[in-house]
Amino acid sequence: MQYKVFGCKVNKYYTDRWLNSQYLADKTGTFVASCVVTDSAKRKWVRFVKKELRNITNNQKIYISGCGAFKDGKAQDNFFELYPELAHAEDTIEVLDEAPINPQESTTQHLSQSLLPGEKQLQSSPLPLGEELGAKAIEKLKQAQKTQIYTKKFILIQGWCDSFCTFCLTVVKRGRHYYRSAEDIVEEILEFESEGWKEVVLTGVNLSAWWLENTHDIKNFSSDVIKNGEQWGNKSRFAELLRYILDNTSIPRIRISSLWPEFITDEVITILAEERIYPHFHFSIQSGSSNILKSMARHYDGEYMKKLLKKTRNIKREDRVDIGIWADIIVGFPGESEEDFTDTYNLVKDYKITKLHAFPFSAHTMGESVPAGKFKQQVPENTKKERMNSLLELGEQNRQEFIDSQRWKSLKVLIEKKTWEYFSGWSENYIECSQDNFEVIWGDMKKNGIVVGKLK
Repeated sequence: MQYKVFGCKVNKYYTDRWLNSQYLADKTGTFVASCVVTDSAKRKWVRFVKKELRNITNNQKIYISGCGAFKDGKAQDNFFELYPELAHAEDTIEVLDEAPINPQESTTQHLSQSLLPGEKQLQSSPLPLGEELGAKAIEKLKQAQKTQIYTKKFILIQGWCDSFCTFCLTVVKRGRHYYRSAEDIVEEILEFESEGWKEVVLTGVNLSAWWLENTHDIKNFSSDVIKNGEQWGNKSRFAELLRYILDNTSIPRIRISSLWPEFITDEVITILAEERIYPHFHFSIQSGSSNILKSMARHYDGEYMKKLLKKTRNIKREDRVDIGIWADIIVGFPGESEEDFTDTYNLVKDYKITKLHAFPFSAHTMGESVPAGKFKQQVPENTKKERMNSLLELGEQNRQEFIDSQRWKSLKVLIEKKTWEYFSGWSENYIECSQDNFEVIWGDMKKNGIVVGKLK
């Protein structure tokens, strides 16, 4: 089965599950994980599917999952109405749910059956102890048939969302917030680790909300608190989960995927100093303007974001590796003034955000729409383009300055691609390294090995 993944790391996780599922085991064709974050993202996978249709032979199909394929996690009945340019191939395209439901699918990819979407585990009992986790993981491993499609493994710890940000379709596509049990998460990591793999990536739609009843909890909210940029609402137990993973696994590299800022407690900041949690932190910021954040229905303001970035920059790592900070940014949201954009620009500049995942606001005129697409004061496309170019130029400058600051410093790199003449991988603070810019001093040069060296 060929595959193509568009969009986020959650799509990568579910692609792994689908390709290991019993349902696709005897089928041929192409699996596509679709994305709807913008109209541009929609067009990319639709173009790919149209092109791939020309290559499909008898008995093959294109299997489409991802946010373009489902609603509330289930295959969308009106898919071909939303994407009429694919309707002529209805017999060749199969629209899939978010995840395979298969009692015999590979245990490497299974979700906790005790915490299915929509169910909640809210008791305040301590995290489960893990004395028997290793034995259970090894026993399951003996029965598993796995296809590992990435050098690192994406581990879903939380799914879906109920925050209803005005620019986002995810809340409609993936449904309400749920989370996996700590025991189940560790079991999956141990299975992966037992095969000799070295890195996991904790991912989710709003993974820092782990253990919260929902991602829109405002019962402790007050306007005075948010004006001062302080934290509000119930605390998640994300820090406890990270500690539990550290205590019950020994996999050397633990990365954390995109984090929503409002649930990052001081306890989380403290644990991010641990050596096995790699110093690359990606915040879903969206804007530096309090006015725009409010219009987006985000749960924090610009002052809170500044304080969080300052705390992150001040983390004293055990390994003394410099921290890389990435950020999601939307430019040209309805009503964004020059002053609002300047707030965002200065946030990126002042806190040296080292990599941007930035894109212009999309009104979503293709397929399903978002509330902000109907807001007044839509920003002209030429203004969006000018602001995007300015912000991306700043982001590239920050990125290059960060890379330059790391030259001839000792870094660890996980080898992800290796031939006789070529290798490539990523450092712990997420700098891409190869034989062109990295001098290996010692370590395991085989694929999935870790080497120590210096950036040239």
